[in-house]
Amino acid sequence: MSKIILTNEVSGLGSAGDVVEVKDGFARNYLLPRGFAVLWSKGGEKQVESIKAARQARALATVEDAHALKAALEAKSVRLIVKAGQGGRLFGAVKTGDVVAAVSAAGLGELDKRKVAFVAPIKIAGEHLATVRLHGDVVATITLQVVGKK
Repeated sequence: MSKIILTNEVSGLGSAGDVVEVKDGFARNYLLPRGFAVLWSKGGEKQVESIKAARQARALATVEDAHALKAALEAKSVRLIVKAGQGGRLFGAVKTGDVVAAVSAAGLGELDKRKVAFVAPIKIAGEHLATVRLHGDVVATITLQVVGKK
């Protein structure tokens, strides 16, 4: 087991500044090369404190922004136009990047595609729901109007 310090939020593992133990291969092959973590050391403890202080400062400023964005996202439905065949079946599926682009085009704000999740894969035209983790415990539910075009 490797003891590491997370430098970014990793889903299911922790937030930036957390000290966690993970299997050696996961740290060596995934977290460290992508810059999501650094190896733990005594000197790294100072880095943990600075990461946590920066995260705390950003958190206070963004909680109000997250609640405002949540209200805007839940008030309107987002329209997605995608290629579809007979009966409204889509060619492929709606991706998180498609949702982010549609929200941006609708003027509702900027989202991170890694924070968007679907209840089930969207492979047919109609009304669907997606969730977006905006900040900590602030989660918005977006109503998607998927329209098929030929």
